Amino acid sequence: MKKILLIEDESYVVSFIKQGLEEAGYEISVALDGEIGLEMASNTTIDLVILDIMLPNKNGIDLCREIRKKDSKTPILFLTALNASDNIALGLNAGGDDYLTKPFKFVELIARINALLRRSNSFQETSPPNIIKVANVEIDDNSKTVTRNGDKILLTATEYRLLIYLLSNKGRVLSRVDILEQVWDINFNLGTNVVDVYINYLRKKIDVGYEPKLIHTVVGMGYILKEE
Repeated sequence: MKKILLIEDESYVVSFIKQGLEEAGYEISVALDGEIGLEMASNTTIDLVILDIMLPNKNGIDLCREIRKKDSKTPILFLTALNASDNIALGLNAGGDDYLTKPFKFVELIARINALLRRSNSFQETSPPNIIKVANVEIDDNSKTVTRNGDKILLTATEYRLLIYLLSNKGRVLSRVDILEQVWDINFNLGTNVVDVYINYLRKKIDVGYEPKLIHTVVGMGYILKEE
């Protein structure tokens, strides 16, 4: 049974979500404020986190960042009434994997949870060694490790998915919408710079201080990974 940590301070929302997810076959733990949520996320084995942004003691954005310092893989789904594009981008940039706004349809919440868990299971599955090489970058897709010139490069789960998507489309220009669909499972343009922000994160880790440069901008079109 998959274990979900729900971090939410509105009791009626907690009751509604907890009942519905338990009926759907999930095991639910609840934290009513950010500090308790962080403690539970740090000390409990969980498969997915659902959290609000507006929380007592520690807001959801700061909480997400704290979780990501120790755990880059557990999926985090923001569930909040803050529906402006800037808030969505802020949540994703903080390390969230998806963002659902209130009010919401429960069937959509279940669908997003299932999608995140499928992605997480795929990320964690063991398989025969699968080594991907481009220039002097080497990726072991079994252990999810990345090195360049022998230097170990630490990536978050989102950064890793972005790198794999770029590599699997080497030499092809990818639009921001393409990247949102494949890396974030979002099939519309958020009107934010979340893709640009993560491309910048990845460049700093993959390209800065190394040659040849691999990640390139195609003005007005998107991004491409190629050797130059």
